[in-house]
Amino acid sequence: FSSFVSHQVLRLLCRENLCRAMVFFRVLSWVPRCNGRHLLYRNMSTGGSSDHIEVLGKKYAKDEMTNITPQILSRVNSALHTTSPHPLCLVKHRIEQYFDHNFRKPGASRTPLFTCLDKVEPVVTVEQNFDSLLIPADHVSRSRSDNYYINATHLLRAHTSAHQQNTIQSGLDAFLLSGDVYRRDEIDSSHYPIFHQMEGVRLFSSSQLFPKAVNPPEMFGKSCETPEHQALHTSAASAAVGKHLKETLEGLVAHLFGPDIKTEWVSEFFPFTHPSWELNVFYKDQWLEVLGCGVMRQDILNNAGASDKIGWAFGLGLERLAMVLYGIPDIRLFWSQDERFSKQFLPAKDNLNSPITFVPYSKYPPVYRDLSFWTPLGKSFDGTNELMEVIRGIAGDLVEEVKLIDYFENSKVSKGSAKFSSYCYRINYRSMDRTLTSEEIDVLQRQIRTVAKEDLKLNIR
Repeated sequence: FSSFVSHQVLRLLCRENLCRAMVFFRVLSWVPRCNGRHLLYRNMSTGGSSDHIEVLGKKYAKDEMTNITPQILSRVNSALHTTSPHPLCLVKHRIEQYFDHNFRKPGASRTPLFTCLDKVEPVVTVEQNFDSLLIPADHVSRSRSDNYYINATHLLRAHTSAHQQNTIQSGLDAFLLSGDVYRRDEIDSSHYPIFHQMEGVRLFSSSQLFPKAVNPPEMFGKSCETPEHQALHTSAASAAVGKHLKETLEGLVAHLFGPDIKTEWVSEFFPFTHPSWELNVFYKDQWLEVLGCGVMRQDILNNAGASDKIGWAFGLGLERLAMVLYGIPDIRLFWSQDERFSKQFLPAKDNLNSPITFVPYSKYPPVYRDLSFWTPLGKSFDGTNELMEVIRGIAGDLVEEVKLIDYFENSKVSKGSAKFSSYCYRINYRSMDRTLTSEEIDVLQRQIRTVAKEDLKLNIR
């Protein structure tokens, strides 16, 4: 239920904690090898001069919402999470292994209870991505600056939860759904605009939720919502679902991190579940947030044709888990074609739970360049994601990190001078496989300055 992760980002953004808000990741894009103006970026927001855009063999009419870039399009359906022994695929299989071994259907066949889905295409409708999850029409998560829109009615999914309603409507009561998801994001070693999520959903009938009860308690009622249950749920039903959810996920983290792993539950708020929690684990001397989860909003189930059932859902990021479990220091490595990366995970082909710790094979020196600009005082700069897209579109995966290093308000100036706010972003260029030269970085930096000035209307210093 990967919109848990998305919502946490938005909640933190609202608190202006930008440096730790984003849990999503940067795009591996085309690395320029040209002189002069970077022409690819000029059509970046429209994908070309045509009035249509093609995604996965299907054409869509462009409109004012279209902002998907050629770099993103080139990576759609890269299927890292289904390519063995890629570490994302390994983590996915380890989670599926846990559910396969511990949850079986009753009867002689004892077939797996959870259906595993990992090939659902990422193009979804606005209704699927937002409306079906009860996300308000004016919610910031729908913003064009945060998503990759194909047009006003379609976009690349921002979370695998976009498929929840359709999957339940298909008749599945228990499933794990994994896939690539897309969100415009900051640039650093743990963020990427294409990343991978897994969502888990389990629905219960009354007899399934209370299998030993002769007279099972009622699951539904009409009351006021409390911290313990929704207005449409009885306290007994909500407590039973929450207990099953927590026991299930505590078993999962023990499977991934070891039986002695310490856990803690933190109450949270998500618009699509109530009550809701985050699960943290104490791993290598620090507490780490692993996933978000909760009792599904009954309105979501009612709209999906499952009004007689109650359920739980959870969502987690595969990159986040893989980086922790295997010690991978940079998110860009997941897109590496270097055999020195992929060969380190070959032992897991024969033994999925082989202990693997990634060994860095190179660390080329960084090259730093600063980008400074000003805005009139009182007019805040809210185009951080747009600036990141400009930098990605020109320098691609040569950029390791971009961070704001200086901000200054010049409010006391002499007569006739303008008041302004000054920003300075430091761009850290570092290749994963070679040493960069100052000359080639200077070319990229000039291109970034030019496009930022002309397209974003920044007053470059």
